[in-house]
Amino acid sequence: MNPIEQIDPEIWQAIQQESTRQRDGLEMIASENYASRAVMLAQGSVLTNKYAEGYPGKRYYNGCEPSDAVENLAIERAKALFGAAHANVQSHSGSTANQAIFFATMKPGDTVLSLSLAHGGHLSHGHRVNMAGQFFNIINYTVSPETELINYDEVARLAREHKPKLLITGGSAYPRLIDFARFREIADEVGAIFLTDMAHFSGLVAGRAIPSPVPHSHIISSTTHKTLRGPRSGIILSDAEWGPKIDKAVFPGLQGGPLMHIVAAKAVAFGECLRPSFHDYAVQTIENARTVGEELVSHGLRLVSGGTDTHLVLVDLTSFGVTGKDAANALEHAGITVNKNAIPYDKQKEWVTSGIRVGTPALTTRGMKAAEMKRIAAWIADVVKDPTDLAVQKNVRAQVEEMTSNYPLRAEDLQ
Repeated sequence: MNPIEQIDPEIWQAIQQESTRQRDGLEMIASENYASRAVMLAQGSVLTNKYAEGYPGKRYYNGCEPSDAVENLAIERAKALFGAAHANVQSHSGSTANQAIFFATMKPGDTVLSLSLAHGGHLSHGHRVNMAGQFFNIINYTVSPETELINYDEVARLAREHKPKLLITGGSAYPRLIDFARFREIADEVGAIFLTDMAHFSGLVAGRAIPSPVPHSHIISSTTHKTLRGPRSGIILSDAEWGPKIDKAVFPGLQGGPLMHIVAAKAVAFGECLRPSFHDYAVQTIENARTVGEELVSHGLRLVSGGTDTHLVLVDLTSFGVTGKDAANALEHAGITVNKNAIPYDKQKEWVTSGIRVGTPALTTRGMKAAEMKRIAAWIADVVKDPTDLAVQKNVRAQVEEMTSNYPLRAEDLQ
């Protein structure tokens, strides 16, 4: 009997249910992926038991030599993977990484210029309900109403007008490439610090499938799951000048002891990303997203910005008279997991939305390619055209389960 099953059968049952859900469904939430068994075993290792406050070679507790080895490996692999001068691998998440950066670079009340959440940005970049929005003066730039692309002229105008201390790019629902060099020019012109949050696309950068923000940014934050396929956690990269300030902001400024089992899992994931095969994965992830997008368009759906350069597509459901909330719920019943998402200039409330966000990282990890993407996109179109049609959902779910059986996830990889 599994120890969890023996000690806590209720938790074991929930884990089994989640294992079944991941195995038998199509995971298309753009921020989710499947970590390898090695990554998950590192997360469940004896490093769970160890406190290691401080940094390698300078810990508060004794007995940290193995922890030092683990963290040094994670740091060196991250630097090699992204070509960064400095890496801090202790942040517990992408959001806490951003918090540390805010406090390393600014004082409360300083001005931040970032992409609006409603236009594809992220909560931690200064939304009013977030810590950043309460401690700092947040100015948002937007995407163009015509092209739904970042309006760099607007960014430059707002930067000149408001003189931000921190200029941020990156987000959670922006499907196009970002001109990092242009952002750095704007930042330099007004004396701002330039931060790129590459949480969503860091795996594509690591796989050399899209341009890297590292040569252009003072500081870079990221999660380590999503397209990186690591544990749910965060990382901060920077140039050499900002490294000591970032480290101090993370510890002791924001956190206590790092989660050494998670740091170990990050090291394992970075090692996996350094393998040549990860380039193929990153390229295929983008190709799959483009195929899904093109197929959705052929079924009468509109894509925000007209397409994608990354791992996700943002689908506008307005012409179908369907909300993102209803579409996402119907797709879940059909065995396809996406999330409702606002589109630029959305007229629906933020908990309803006019769109859905569809991503391909997890399906690409399973080995699926263009043929599967075309079938899946057709199923999505069939379901969202009438979210009340339970017969269609039942039929699609049967086909989904047939497809996933041909791309199995081993049970031990999900437990």
